Amino acid sequence: MIEIKGLCKSFEDKTVLKDIDAYFENGKTNLIIGQSGSGKTVLIKCIVGLLTPEKGEVLYDGRNLIQMGKKEKNQLRREMGMIFQSAALFDSMSVFENVMFPLNMFSNDTLRERARRAMFCLDRVNLSEAKDKYPGEISGGMQKRVAIARAIALNPQYLFCDEPNSGLDPKTSLIIDDLIHDITREYNMTTIINTHDMNSVMGIGEKVIYIYEGHKEWEGTKNDIFTSTNERLNNFIFASDLLQKVKEVEVQSLEG
Repeated sequence: MIEIKGLCKSFEDKTVLKDIDAYFENGKTNLIIGQSGSGKTVLIKCIVGLLTPEKGEVLYDGRNLIQMGKKEKNQLRREMGMIFQSAALFDSMSVFENVMFPLNMFSNDTLRERARRAMFCLDRVNLSEAKDKYPGEISGGMQKRVAIARAIALNPQYLFCDEPNSGLDPKTSLIIDDLIHDITREYNMTTIINTHDMNSVMGIGEKVIYIYEGHKEWEGTKNDIFTSTNERLNNFIFASDLLQKVKEVEVQSLEG
């Protein structure tokens, strides 16, 4: 579990995060949502240690990231997996070599063991047959699956996903969502997803935190969203006529 307490972050005279408290559970997909500029990207950067808050705590199963020394932070980072918005694969490396990269950097296993682990991860995301291809030779959805395989190569306890569905069509986005959800459950990871995708919220939002102008405006599950009376959340989630109709149908179902 990851817990944040009283987190505050500013840049010069602009306060971006205002006294945020939240916890993210093991074995669940925890989503952070909010409008552009709301502070959610800064929040996730503080959680992974890319930014240092002026105030507050970031606890990884009770271990305070902010108080850690360099050695402890390096050890903790080996327990993290990252899926970047652009997939961030190395173009000059094959799919297999991309997944091998963190293993070569951080694992003390033999080459044979590392190769076996890389192939296991590729098989887990149904890409073993593409192992010799290069990122430029595969689709955007396949690139995201390679990024997932690379992120889980070191068997992390914590998985961070920055807009994992960015640039993907709706069908492929559902595949990526289901894959992240299934892997989270399978390995009992603490998964935090920063997203704008309302399909992801409705599909895998086991816990959802809504950030508004730097503070936590609302939290709950995807089902709680349909009965929420928070006006800002409703305006954000149900901005389109289609989603408004979905809400009306769901509320009628719950009342029935």
